[in-house]
Amino acid sequence: MKTKFIILGCGNSFGTPRIDGYWGKSKKDNSKNFRTRCSALIIKGSNSVLIDTSPDIRIQLIKNKIKNITSVLYTHEHSDQTNGIFELRPFAFEKNKKNKINFWSKSKPINVYGSKKTISLLKRRFDYCFRKIDIYPPIVRANFIRKSFNLGKGINTIKFKTIEAKHGNVSVTIYIFNKTAYLSDCNDLSIINKKELNNLNLMIIDCLNIKGGRAHFGLNQCLMINQILKPKKMILTNMHYEMDYNSLSKRLPKNMVVAFDGLKFNL
Repeated sequence: MKTKFIILGCGNSFGTPRIDGYWGKSKKDNSKNFRTRCSALIIKGSNSVLIDTSPDIRIQLIKNKIKNITSVLYTHEHSDQTNGIFELRPFAFEKNKKNKINFWSKSKPINVYGSKKTISLLKRRFDYCFRKIDIYPPIVRANFIRKSFNLGKGINTIKFKTIEAKHGNVSVTIYIFNKTAYLSDCNDLSIINKKELNNLNLMIIDCLNIKGGRAHFGLNQCLMINQILKPKKMILTNMHYEMDYNSLSKRLPKNMVVAFDGLKFNL
């Protein structure tokens, strides 16, 4: 069975345009420059694994006509990756035949996965999502990630491996599956020494700007990583509003691609 992948959002923490309407160097007449905050989705049959719950997750799932989420993987605890967790409610509450939600019925919490630090902070910030409060049941169930684990059943199973890396002063989880790696927030050049990241079919990687910075790769680092790790294809994500889609695309070798919201492909 084919595994599908969707870039739900590829913008940095501000998004493009910013909330005040500022587009920076991104041309607003190009729809590929409209970027919501980073989230992604892996689909294999009835198994729909969401990576991060960005603040824009509601509109992302509506636009991509996603009706089901079976589990969630968190890369790290920053707000642009987590603040949409509350939006998971319709996937956890029971629905009647007319698709109406019964908010007071017994829920089926969605399993969410992350590092011990990430899960601990999520449970502190969004305690009402993890436990029953008044008449409202929990909508998610916490799980710690392991170095390798499976999600799904039978032919819908997806196998994952994980690697820890740095994103400034924060540790992030890199998820590897189907010869694909997802690292939307990272500035850790030690990844070039990770054998698990060599010769992948696909690498989706943080590319905030041209030069990089304290917590993010830039184009210069991505070009070097591409040469060393040699993925068949590299997709640039988590982009700042100063990164125009067409201008950036012209600077890339053939195997590197600029992400856009809604980009879909088979793994």
